[in-house]
Amino acid sequence: MNVKKIKPGIDVLIDTMVNSPPSWLANKRLGLLLNPASVNSSLISTADLIHQYFPGQLKALFTPQHGYHASKQDNMIESDDLVHKHYNIPIYSLYGKTRIPLPQMLENIDTLLVDLQDVGTRVYTFIYTLSYCMETAKTSGKTVVVLDRPNPISGKQIEGNCLEHEYCSFVGRFSIPMRHGLTIAEFARYINVMAEIHCELDVIPMKGWQRDLYHDETNLFWLAPSPNMPTLSTAIVYPGQVILEGTNISEGRGTTQPFEIMGAPFIDTDILLKSLGDIPGVYLRPLCFEPTFNKWQGTLCQGIQIHVTDRTKYQSYTSSLKILQTIIQLYPNEFQWKSPPYEYEFNKMPIDLILGSQHLRKNIERNDNIDELQTLWQSEMTIFKEQSQQFYLYPDESIIQNQEIT
Repeated sequence: MNVKKIKPGIDVLIDTMVNSPPSWLANKRLGLLLNPASVNSSLISTADLIHQYFPGQLKALFTPQHGYHASKQDNMIESDDLVHKHYNIPIYSLYGKTRIPLPQMLENIDTLLVDLQDVGTRVYTFIYTLSYCMETAKTSGKTVVVLDRPNPISGKQIEGNCLEHEYCSFVGRFSIPMRHGLTIAEFARYINVMAEIHCELDVIPMKGWQRDLYHDETNLFWLAPSPNMPTLSTAIVYPGQVILEGTNISEGRGTTQPFEIMGAPFIDTDILLKSLGDIPGVYLRPLCFEPTFNKWQGTLCQGIQIHVTDRTKYQSYTSSLKILQTIIQLYPNEFQWKSPPYEYEFNKMPIDLILGSQHLRKNIERNDNIDELQTLWQSEMTIFKEQSQQFYLYPDESIIQNQEIT
């Protein structure tokens, strides 16, 4: 594998500090939104770097879901505010008593730096914490600066239906596909205009990143951005496997391979595999597992592990929809949709929030052809791609080549 040397936004910022300190950060009181995966290419914490290179300017830290230590395992498990033991500054939890930063949290800062590792999937909540920060920054007259990081599952492929407005929640605030193909700074640029936030936004792009790169094709270390995102393999299957959170099928939480494995006590794996047929780009390996927590805790589950054999052919979202639909057809009496609450929504079905649509759940129940449904999403995916391309920080070489040919 040909590994590319990438400098994430934090490295680029520190290089700038060494060579030519940016005047626009001089004497600014700084806040920083981060978690334990917020490190430079040498694994030094972004907080420590900001404290070192901007002495006396770091006034507050902010953390997304799973907390400052990324130790909270599941949804709707809140984190408390803390005080940093070395810097003696507040650490505000944005997944605790509030998910929206309060204006008073920003009183002592002028600029909020954001350094979070996203995973390229609509339902991952970090991007919505960023969006709320941008909105509060707008009303409070503060600046937001996003230090960019790779989309670990590349910026080339886009998958899935766009979220319907009626199903906006903390796992989907904007009408984007399940796999959106944006880096976190590109996402910030996109919503700042398309969602009409219009905050004062700056970004620090990476150096060396290309849209077709997966995380293991860079020189960067993988640090789990959340407890159940332990590896790149997890992130690759996540855009599809996350839909299992809206069901009574175990998505592998409580095991060492969340989202890569799935199952339930009532599944006969041999029958499931025979019924599924071929799914491009993967090998589905039968296995049994016993979750230590979450669904089916302490109960032996039969299921499968998804081994991705060809990233270019594998479509996580449609593959997982096909697997789920087959399970529903085989086990209509045992299968159940999860009931609310889910991510602070107490009325709507969790699966509808995850899928971003009520219609899709009904399509699955009716056994509608998933491939035919996918063609119906194509127009909205095309519109999204055309809109989002204007906010790209890294060119799509295929687009450039097509333009040159034209």
